Amino acid sequence: MSIWPQLHLSRSVRAGRATGRVLRLGLMDTMLADLAVSVVLCFERPLDDGRLAAGLALALDRVPVFAGRLRTDGGVLQAVCDDSGVPLEVYTVDGTLAEAMGRVAGPGSDLVAPVDAPAARTGGAPLLTVRLTRTADGGTVLGCSWHHAIGDLHSFMLLLRIWSAAVEGEPLPEAELVDDQDALLDGVLPAEDCGRPGFRVPPAVEAELLAREAAAGPRANRTVQIAFTDAEVGRMREEFGAAAGRRLSAGDVICAHLLSTLRELDGDEAERMLTVPVNARRWLGLPPALVGNLLSEVHLPHRPKDGPAVLAAELRAAVEEFPTAQLNLRSNLGFLAALGRARLGECVPLGFDPPQRRFTFSNWIRFGAYQLAFQGQRPVFFSPAANYPLPWICWTVEGYRAEGYLSTVVLPARLAARLRGADGRAALHRFRTAADAPPASAAVLPKVL
Repeated sequence: MSIWPQLHLSRSVRAGRATGRVLRLGLMDTMLADLAVSVVLCFERPLDDGRLAAGLALALDRVPVFAGRLRTDGGVLQAVCDDSGVPLEVYTVDGTLAEAMGRVAGPGSDLVAPVDAPAARTGGAPLLTVRLTRTADGGTVLGCSWHHAIGDLHSFMLLLRIWSAAVEGEPLPEAELVDDQDALLDGVLPAEDCGRPGFRVPPAVEAELLAREAAAGPRANRTVQIAFTDAEVGRMREEFGAAAGRRLSAGDVICAHLLSTLRELDGDEAERMLTVPVNARRWLGLPPALVGNLLSEVHLPHRPKDGPAVLAAELRAAVEEFPTAQLNLRSNLGFLAALGRARLGECVPLGFDPPQRRFTFSNWIRFGAYQLAFQGQRPVFFSPAANYPLPWICWTVEGYRAEGYLSTVVLPARLAARLRGADGRAALHRFRTAADAPPASAAVLPKVL
């Protein structure tokens, strides 16, 4: 695949009207103001950039925050719906769609134009970018990057569903913006939650160590993608569920199996912590059309000696008991408010602790990426794209052609190499049998384990 994509078109997509609405972003949003998230959707046939741009303009009219800009006023981060626009670029490459799909999670991937989150925080960069890449065999890669401060994955998938409906000429789904995120939460959160904030202020020595970890990330870590078939996951659910005496979800067992396997290959028998982000909308009775960062987390100890079935069962129980035992949004607001906005930059989330090998498992299953349609075709591949090069982070979504599951995990280089070896593959796929059909990705994505 050519490492020099050819730019053919660059435009700014706008809704055509600026509402001028100003959203007061919350403390949780502010904590994410230096982060962007990038994903790709891959299609087997060409997509017309004109139709995509027209559909995106309609979607931006429904969700104008994605075409706006950030600013800080009186120490408060705000999103201004001023219709500044979204850059859309069209590139061509010499390689095939399969070659493009094989590089989506690699460092320096040119399939997305990552949002410059720090620059965007001061209003100097867009909050969403779109890059359309045409491959030599007629395929299309739709690469998108958005600023985390304006919304979580749920929010971005809402934008995609509206965009898809606009392109297909279907009724547009509803979207609801929040004028004041903290005020919204204050009105719906219980008076007391688990009492454990999801952030902390590390001592100066540890803060320096964490900064070095982040700076060394691109050199020290590698991204690995792993395909699990439906049959494999079905066997995990059956075995772990029987041992636990309860029904477990696909996300529960994949998380438990993957983390247990990584610890085994790493020779790590110590108790470590697991963090799993949770979409809090349903638990708080909030509408699914709500745009913003409405996330909390589950935090669990992982004891390798207990085995994966115990961890899967504990994760299922923690999710079911989330509102009473794990919800921490009011504790977060109290902690961050007491600290003061001037010191928010000193905070780190509990999930970010590479020296202690704390693992973060983001479950993107059932967010609907493969149900989207653009010009009559659905994506054959959806994946995170070269996001944070920090170790012990994982995203799991449905696999190639919506079959099975795909886990994208960032690991220290030595452990990643061990995972790619024969012993690592055997351990990862111990629930696969010789009679199983290979995963759909096997023939086109050889780098996926």
